[in-house]
Amino acid sequence: MAVVNPLPKEKAAPELHEIYEAMNKKFGKMPNFFATMAHRPNVLQTFLPFYGAITGEGTVEQRYKELAYLKTSLVNGCEY
Repeated sequence: MAVVNPLPKEKAAPELHEIYEAMNKKFGKMPNFFATMAHRPNVLQTFLPFYGAITGEGTVEQRYKELAYLKTSLVNGCEY
């Protein structure tokens, strides 16, 4: 099986450096989930607002969103 490793900031496209800095500020690091998407800058740039809309405020409690996220990973055999 092919493996795609997270992309460090030094190897990321310059237009993504601001995203790396924002993630570092928010999480203390660039989460691997997003750093892997950095191989395709347009995918990461497009995905982040979508992901924010899903995980942000809404009528579903945050803990239920996290449970759905974890269950989906489990059902799909995600090792991450």
